Amino acid sequence: MRTIVIAIDGPAASGKSTTARLVARRLGYLHIDTGAMYRAVTLRVLEEKIPLDDVDRIGALAEGTQLRLEKGENGARVFVDGHEVTQDVRSARVTRSVSLVSSYQRVRNVLVREQRRMAEGGGVVLEGRDIGTVVLPNANLKIFMIASVPERVKRRQKDLQVTGVDIDTAALEQEIIERDRLDSTRAASPLRKASDAIEVDTSKMSIEEQVEFVVGRAKEIIEGGGR
Repeated sequence: MRTIVIAIDGPAASGKSTTARLVARRLGYLHIDTGAMYRAVTLRVLEEKIPLDDVDRIGALAEGTQLRLEKGENGARVFVDGHEVTQDVRSARVTRSVSLVSSYQRVRNVLVREQRRMAEGGGVVLEGRDIGTVVLPNANLKIFMIASVPERVKRRQKDLQVTGVDIDTAALEQEIIERDRLDSTRAASPLRKASDAIEVDTSKMSIEEQVEFVVGRAKEIIEGGGR
């Protein structure tokens, strides 16, 4: 059966990560969590205690870091230099710093090159902020997910509580708004919808509905032989 490349973009907590993971499982594809890759580099920056404004050292670190993604029971497993960091990359301190680290061009060059390599041959679902516009502009299916800020705050709180982190609603809302601003205004590959992407507002959609929508569109392309 023909395999395709699916790109899912959107802001933080819009539902793209969970949807991408479940879509990949339904189709038997590899889920490439590009956000986790940027988080992995950010984790290394924090571990090495490199100042977040030291662009040269951060770029050099990214170029010398080995990243690997593997299929896991609950999505992609993340490895850095041979060590699994799947849970570590989701920490609050990484979340606070990842937008800045991911804005650096040398970091993006390294990871975009790796993401393109992983996508060769199809059979992948990539999610991030610039997949359909920069990383894989010729992806067969492009989805751009959005959701209201209150809904995204609620989702992120739920995710953090699972890891034992309790954060004030107002503080989390400001964090999400600031992250949107950074992601949308950065010079390197800003967050934006591709002209040929399908916009999906997930504010009132269940995860199951989101997955069904994307899988349905994917099967239309797979079976119909379209883009």
